[in-house]
Amino acid sequence: MKKILIAYDGGDAARRALDLAADLAHRFDATVGVVSVIPVHAGRVPVDPWDDRDVHTTELAEAAKLLRAQGLEPVMHEPAGDPAATIEKIAEEGSYDMVVVGSRGLGLLSRALQGSVSEHVATHSKTTVVVAR
Repeated sequence: MKKILIAYDGGDAARRALDLAADLAHRFDATVGVVSVIPVHAGRVPVDPWDDRDVHTTELAEAAKLLRAQGLEPVMHEPAGDPAATIEKIAEEGSYDMVVVGSRGLGLLSRALQGSVSEHVATHSKTTVVVAR
């Protein structure tokens, strides 16, 4: 394993994913990338608090700072699109060996209404996916 992609949105689950990925990167001498996808929801007003590009940029800067403090120099990705599909695309196109995502622990109703990015990535990605809990 040489390349690990971290899906990051600044939340607690994303921080757990970042810490786990940093540990794995050290163990396997791997490089890390961090992706924060600006959601694009065709036909509806965005309701996700991370929809604003400035917020994504700030969260990515935070992730970079946390990883640099652990001796890692990340590659940052800030695309727009469907979060799950975009994470999967970046993982594949970037030849990442693993994607690490956090799980917010959504209940059945929340997953049905909002969807679960981590669940979608874990079940659809062509890359190995680790879900940090």
